[in-house]
Amino acid sequence: MSTAHYLWIKKKEAVYLDVTKAWSKGVAIFFATGAVSGTVLSFELGLLWPRFMEHAGPIFGMPFSLEGTAFFIEAIALGFYLYGWNRFHPWFHWLTGVVVGITGLLSGILVVAANSWMNSPSGFDFVNGQYLNIDPMKAMFNAAWFSQALHMCVAAFVSTGFAVAGVHALMILKGKNVNFHSKAFRIAAIFATVAACLQPLSGDISAKDVAKRQPAKLAAMEAHFHTEKGAPLIVGGIPDTATQTVNYALKIPKLLSFMATNDFNAEVKGLDSFPKIDHPPILVTHFAFQIMVGLGMAMLGLALLYFIALFKKKSWSESRWLLKLFVIATPLGYLALEAGWTVTEVGRQPWIIYGVMRTADAVTPMPGIAYSFYLFTAVYISLAVIVSFLLFRQIKMVNTLYDSSTDHKTR
Repeated sequence: MSTAHYLWIKKKEAVYLDVTKAWSKGVAIFFATGAVSGTVLSFELGLLWPRFMEHAGPIFGMPFSLEGTAFFIEAIALGFYLYGWNRFHPWFHWLTGVVVGITGLLSGILVVAANSWMNSPSGFDFVNGQYLNIDPMKAMFNAAWFSQALHMCVAAFVSTGFAVAGVHALMILKGKNVNFHSKAFRIAAIFATVAACLQPLSGDISAKDVAKRQPAKLAAMEAHFHTEKGAPLIVGGIPDTATQTVNYALKIPKLLSFMATNDFNAEVKGLDSFPKIDHPPILVTHFAFQIMVGLGMAMLGLALLYFIALFKKKSWSESRWLLKLFVIATPLGYLALEAGWTVTEVGRQPWIIYGVMRTADAVTPMPGIAYSFYLFTAVYISLAVIVSFLLFRQIKMVNTLYDSSTDHKTR
């Protein structure tokens, strides 16, 4: 949105103003939904996980408090942005949109900092079941926060970029308001493809961090049953927990050892190094990891094709086959994102605070709590349906309001 706005100020081409205003409505829809879903999440934590919040709240409460501050700044900036047209200086108005983006990104980083603390608990001493000497700053900037926040932020640009680019690519293929959708597609596609190229690098940083702090999670991700030196990287395959083998997999010799430690002959711990009671769900973790990596590689491949189209094969940039690939890629970023969060959360099990508190000890111990879970699930499903409807309606309105054949001054 801010990029389109910047291009409008610099070039004074009406189509960029149209794109900016269209995307600003999408931002407003997601902001309103985020306010509702975030409020529900607060109640969910208290009702479903009271024992967890009783102990963890005073330790990792700071990033949540700061996230609330970032959210309010975002709300104020968004209000200025949505209602500031023709009221503020153009560059100040543009700046309020940039603040919306920065504070939204900061909110995500702070929430991920809280989650990373669950994977890498720090900032306290655990003595005889008591949490003592609490240091909220150390808890917030724990060993995992940078790698997780980096990976998640890049994933957000990948998933959103490909989703937006895919919608505009579909409209171009249908021949609807081609000039408008072509400009929007190019902006979204550049964000998506650059992020897709950066994501494997952030993934490597994250994987090395997991190998160091949560070797059982890494073993489940890779279906690595036996501790060995020069461990192979397993691509695909179906783990058999009974025989502790992986069927139908492609094994690349010594690559897992190198990716985990930068040493081809280093030892990588397998699941046999940990008590069975501490094993994560192997099938779910492995399949989710394979889905995340596979989709990430597919989007990386599409990104490379797009760069070739931009710099080498200009004729490709307007080809229908390339646009069709972007349409196919529309949901891939979000599917990869969800698969990644499955790896993070399921792979941490059976711990809710890694090595400190088990998930079974954190949940509400009262009967009938399942109904609260069903209620929260219904709320989020309802929000998903509402957002989908609003976005679908917005896309239809875009083709009506911002028709390239209409004189911009009359709109």
